[in-house]
Amino acid sequence: MTEAADTLLVDARVYSLADVDGTDPDAPEPNPTEALAIRDGEIVHVGREYEVRFLEGVETNVIDCEGRPVLPGFIDAHTHVENLGQYLVHADLSAAETLEGALDALATHAGDASDREWLLGFGYDESEWPENRYLSASDLDAVSEDRPVVAMRVDMHTASLNSVALERLTGSMPDDDVETEGDDPTGVVVEEATEAVWDAIEPDYAETRDLVIAALEHANVLGVTSVHDKVRQSHAPRVYRDLEAAGELTCRVRLDYWSDHLESVLDAGLATNGGSEFVEMGGIKSFTDGSFGGRTAKLFEPYADLPGDGGDSRDDGNGGGGGVGNGDSDGDDNGDSNRDDPGAGRGQWVVDPDELEEIAAKATAEGDYQLTVHAIGDEAIEETISAFEATANGGSARHRVEHVELATDDHLERMAEAGIVASVQPNFLQWAGEGGLYDQRLGVERRERTNRYRSMLEAGVPLAFGSDCMPLDPLLGVHHAVNAPVEAQRLSVTAALRAYTAGAAYAGFDEGRLGTLEVSKKADITVLEASPWDRPEQIDEIDVAMTLVDGAVVHDAGLESS
Repeated sequence: MTEAADTLLVDARVYSLADVDGTDPDAPEPNPTEALAIRDGEIVHVGREYEVRFLEGVETNVIDCEGRPVLPGFIDAHTHVENLGQYLVHADLSAAETLEGALDALATHAGDASDREWLLGFGYDESEWPENRYLSASDLDAVSEDRPVVAMRVDMHTASLNSVALERLTGSMPDDDVETEGDDPTGVVVEEATEAVWDAIEPDYAETRDLVIAALEHANVLGVTSVHDKVRQSHAPRVYRDLEAAGELTCRVRLDYWSDHLESVLDAGLATNGGSEFVEMGGIKSFTDGSFGGRTAKLFEPYADLPGDGGDSRDDGNGGGGGVGNGDSDGDDNGDSNRDDPGAGRGQWVVDPDELEEIAAKATAEGDYQLTVHAIGDEAIEETISAFEATANGGSARHRVEHVELATDDHLERMAEAGIVASVQPNFLQWAGEGGLYDQRLGVERRERTNRYRSMLEAGVPLAFGSDCMPLDPLLGVHHAVNAPVEAQRLSVTAALRAYTAGAAYAGFDEGRLGTLEVSKKADITVLEASPWDRPEQIDEIDVAMTLVDGAVVHDAGLESS
């Protein structure tokens, strides 16, 4: 006699995504089935409701989906879970539509966090503000003149500090990454200087646990069942393992350790794909360049919005401003010393190419690790692909370029040939419209060459979607990919959903257990309130009705069960 199922999902539109051509950017809506059954955390049957009902027992939990779409759980292939928790626990600046709105959010948080030494805000995006400039020290002094105040820009490569925070961190930040107006710091710091900021505000184990739990609960509400978390000098790996041991981990976690942990990872004997069902080792994470928002992404040609004829890439003289026309009144942007530097105005290396090659060689030769490297500008992507091509294990390692925002056709061809995964963030398309951040920083021609997901699939590049927590919201990312302003960026609903499920699973070597709804796969499932195929122009307005991880309900917006 067949053993009864633990859970049935019935009266559903089950999209397994198993029969979707993953190379087709125009993949049509698949034919859904009616129901599925779960036993011991795995899917045991997918098909007609009549068939699935034979697995109903006395104690089977039957969930009536009332015709709702059922999808594989979303896998976010690029997250910073601890940082997401900071958005939720500290001041969330991502919704601020003006500079004053960001300051109001920080001021409100100051009243709610009277017991905290540091006042922290995360996620501001000045490119969307009428003022079009970074927050400055004088702005943040209005929030508090007594407590250190830090506002992190959405890209996390730029931070704004008030005068107290600047004074506290004086001497710990490299001068080149501290912006000045004349001889005085503006309060804006970038790249390596932000590392000193992160060190100063680093949470202890107890706070990290609170941040992680808040972030994963938020992720579950949005249908996320698995994350690839980029971790560095964090208590998060221990928190994950402690939560798993206690049976309280509600999301699968793949840990990508930053390259400054490489020796420790090697000494500990950790291996890519090693670990448990819920917490596994991913790859070694490194950087090449910075961000477009901070003008530190590394480009072959200068930024379009720098005053003069290609001055310093940091726009030093803008008094904290980040937008067009905010440079020094004399237009030289403090960049005179760089006039003869062929790299002036083209961004900067966070990890230079020679060092990246050394990291790649050591990680692959001594640990056979997957590499996952941040590269945004076209020059940075070039150096990253070259470093990957030089490794011995090639495509079998599934090395990943994170972001790949300004790839050339040659880059895509080489990535496809070498089996390199494009780990991209479709929510970045929020800056791809006319007048947006890409227009401001790169100009129209390069803006239209950013984030070319259709071109990636057409070239044969494995495509995985993630969010970089900017914000974490898979349906928002799918919405942007489906409604992208340029055809080379645009995907069908099916292709976009696949990149957030099966594509992301492949990037983590998890296609054998995750990413599709098939018999013997893990029962990581998302139930939507409405069909994205029925309303492609309003996908970002669709809510998640229920999320299951390993067959257990971790988010329920009120579906009936019996």
